[in-house]
Amino acid sequence: MIILELRSVDGSSLPAWTPGAHIEIELAPGMLRHYSLCGDPADRDTWRIAVLRESAGRGGSRLIHEDLRPGDVLPITALRNNFELADATRYLFIAGGIGITPILPMVRDVAHRGRPWTLVYGGRTRASMAFIGELRAMTGGDLHIVPEDEHGLLDLDGYLGTPSADTAVYCCGPGPLIDAVEQRCANWPAGALHVERFTPKAAAATCADGEFDVQLARSGTCLRVPADKSLLEVLEEAGFEIDNSCRAGICGTCELAVVDGIPEHNDDVLTDAERDSNELLLPCVSRSKSAVLVVDL
Repeated sequence: MIILELRSVDGSSLPAWTPGAHIEIELAPGMLRHYSLCGDPADRDTWRIAVLRESAGRGGSRLIHEDLRPGDVLPITALRNNFELADATRYLFIAGGIGITPILPMVRDVAHRGRPWTLVYGGRTRASMAFIGELRAMTGGDLHIVPEDEHGLLDLDGYLGTPSADTAVYCCGPGPLIDAVEQRCANWPAGALHVERFTPKAAAATCADGEFDVQLARSGTCLRVPADKSLLEVLEEAGFEIDNSCRAGICGTCELAVVDGIPEHNDDVLTDAERDSNELLLPCVSRSKSAVLVVDL
């Protein structure tokens, strides 16, 4: 893992951010990557990110680990927060590996406000787990460092077995960890669980044959979305420039408003309330349960 500290090129203060936020960096033309801010929101001079080298990734982490040098300029194209820290009486944080990055400033914020918190932090080995020293310096909470080679897997049943009406659960890490936490939180109060994924979970379209029509509300144009193409791809082929980055439903960049119809939400960004409202969708992965979907374009 490599930790980067970013400053503005002219020395001015950086935009304010809140725990859970991430930035979008253009590492090379057409190469946009998202990284969680893991520093202190009170520090307006420096943004901090941590990047794990992914040998089987798409090249972004390799570029940062091998090619980036101090003083290099990186265009920051967006600052977003799809993982906001909600107000709660107490907090249970569950982090796996690099998933500690958005969780770290959350724990710092909660500790500063004097709210009870528990953090369960797992990793393959103790040496591979970042920020342990910073976490141990935080007060008022219950910290559990769980290297797998020493203690095995996280005891999720022990921490999540009994639902709590006044506890907010935040989880970030590998997909199997998030899947397991979601399963155990099925009986928790609605809205108690908040997750952020770095990779999308598998989701299949439920439209009868995988095809549907999209109507553009402003022009009345109707386009066919075949089973082997995303809505985003069809819109791009029709000449629309839709802001996008991950093309996997995990960043929220391409969000569109829905005027009519019932989306099939295959993303990992929208909240349950946003999905239930049928007012938004992410065209990179979402499809349609209705034969025609009308979007605000």
